[in-house]
Amino acid sequence: MSVTLTEKAALRLRTFIRADETTAEKGVRFAAVDGGCSGFEYALDIVDRPEADDLVFEQDKINIYLDRKSAPFLNGIIVDFVESLTQAGFTFENPNATGGCGCGKSFSVEEGTPEAVPCI
Repeated sequence: MSVTLTEKAALRLRTFIRADETTAEKGVRFAAVDGGCSGFEYALDIVDRPEADDLVFEQDKINIYLDRKSAPFLNGIIVDFVESLTQAGFTFENPNATGGCGCGKSFSVEEGTPEAVPCI
């Protein structure tokens, strides 16, 4: 299992994590949650500690927690941070995604994708 952060993503996440450091376990938790216009949405949260069943990694001095139920859908994902004149945010290159929407925040997989929710 792996989650890879680009240099830009790691820099941005370290900034968020250090802004409110409360524990040595503070890190970022990745999950795929039901929702979005393609069925799953990427969830990225700064947390004080992992959940009991999370998979735990470290990269660039960042604690990375991966929701165990989401692991098959996110294994091998590459997370980047992009900035332009019109937008800034994290992007996801997911080798498991078989489809996605234009916003890049929602994806589907071959089997097990929940029902999609139309974009508003």
